Amino acid sequence: MSRNESGAIDTGRKVWRLVPSSLLGRILLLTLLAMGVAQVVSSVIWVGTFRAQQVEGLVNTTRNLAASAAATTQFFKSLPLEYRHIVLDQLRDMGGSRFFVSLNDKRIEMRALPDSERKQLVTEEVKAVLRSRLGKASNLHVEFVHPDDLRILNTQLPLDALPRSWAHYALTLEPIKPPVLVTQVEVAEGEWLYLASLLPAPYVSLDDESIPGQQIVFILVMIGVLFPVLAWLVRRQTRPLHKLARAARDLPLDEYQPPLREQGSAEIVAVTRGFNTMRRRLQSYISDRDQLFRAISHDLKTPITRLRLRVDLIDDDNIRERLESDLQELELLVKGALQSMKDTDIHENVELVDIDGMLRRMAEAYTGDSPRVVVDGRCAPYRGKPLALKRCLGNLVDNAVKYGESATICVEDSPEQLIIHVRDHGPGIPEVELGRIFEPYYRLGQEHRKGHGLGLGIARNIAQSHGGDLEIANWSGGGLDVTLTLPRH
Repeated sequence: MSRNESGAIDTGRKVWRLVPSSLLGRILLLTLLAMGVAQVVSSVIWVGTFRAQQVEGLVNTTRNLAASAAATTQFFKSLPLEYRHIVLDQLRDMGGSRFFVSLNDKRIEMRALPDSERKQLVTEEVKAVLRSRLGKASNLHVEFVHPDDLRILNTQLPLDALPRSWAHYALTLEPIKPPVLVTQVEVAEGEWLYLASLLPAPYVSLDDESIPGQQIVFILVMIGVLFPVLAWLVRRQTRPLHKLARAARDLPLDEYQPPLREQGSAEIVAVTRGFNTMRRRLQSYISDRDQLFRAISHDLKTPITRLRLRVDLIDDDNIRERLESDLQELELLVKGALQSMKDTDIHENVELVDIDGMLRRMAEAYTGDSPRVVVDGRCAPYRGKPLALKRCLGNLVDNAVKYGESATICVEDSPEQLIIHVRDHGPGIPEVELGRIFEPYYRLGQEHRKGHGLGLGIARNIAQSHGGDLEIANWSGGGLDVTLTLPRH
């Protein structure tokens, strides 16, 4: 694997760790992502449509405004020279005109607004309409100016220096200051017609519109209302799942334990009903097994005792010793089977267990001239069955000391699981034999014929009853590495 691939895998793992582990967190995260994608897509479509409509309305409004400017210019061109100023004075006294109109002896220079796509579009549209109405040879100048930079008349007065009745009606829109469209047309040599006007509402801006504030507020309000309701609904629906998980982890199988209450959605009710059925069957199975083993134990004691008495009556020493050996082995097998049943009994109540203290007390029991068991690492209390966990860990440590002379216990604790490695320093086990190590009564070689071969099987059954597992492998330091994994729910 290349370094880039390894880095990509590590990055993917880091991102995956950020994903919530609970169903509630994942549903809320997916809902947030879905809402975000939906709102982004809808907002992009809406803004695109909104801008297209605005541009179309702006072009139509500009075309009408330019037509009015062209008509006004034509009207002033048609007036005799001595009447033009009289008409201008009447317009200023009357007020209410769409344009502020004046006649100047030269074109007034003003600082124009910065170029933008909409400004260029509107300017070209006004010029096109004016040239089509006034003639292509007309000398004209069209520009957008900020109200603060607007200059009027030959004296180039600012807007605020004029009487309000003259220009403020046509050139102000309180409280905002929209750009002013200034059109200057040369109607005669040394005479320029000055036309200034605002774009009609709502097209009073030449900037691209962003997402309106109301849209953002709507999104935030929707999330603020939807998330608490969704969180309450999901928590209400998943509460039976938490109870089911706790019941499956603890698995109380005594006969007087009431069944779980069937509540929630139809799927959760079906799962709860199936769990209650499974527990009833397990209760029946365990009860039948207990009675069977007790009956076997009781029934075998009498014939074994009777056979011992009869063996004592045999005169042949060789035959008597062989029969006594067979009877002893039979008795050990019966006791081993009964012990296996007791050691994997799961009727014990669940409580907080001090695993750390338990391991250190086991290590102290093997302390002599030099410690034979070393514990590395610490862990928080674990919720489980104390006696069963003590049997499980005791079997693992006993096997490590018995076959490996010494053991190292490594503890790895996290919020998700507790991992305990029991490593010995013995000869290990051939790889082909690792698959059979948990089989009942299986013992590797003549040198390992002490005991009944049930310890590891019992330990794994206890681990699995807690929702965990037990794995065995040879490790590089020599000997076996027995890994006990216990989940923290």
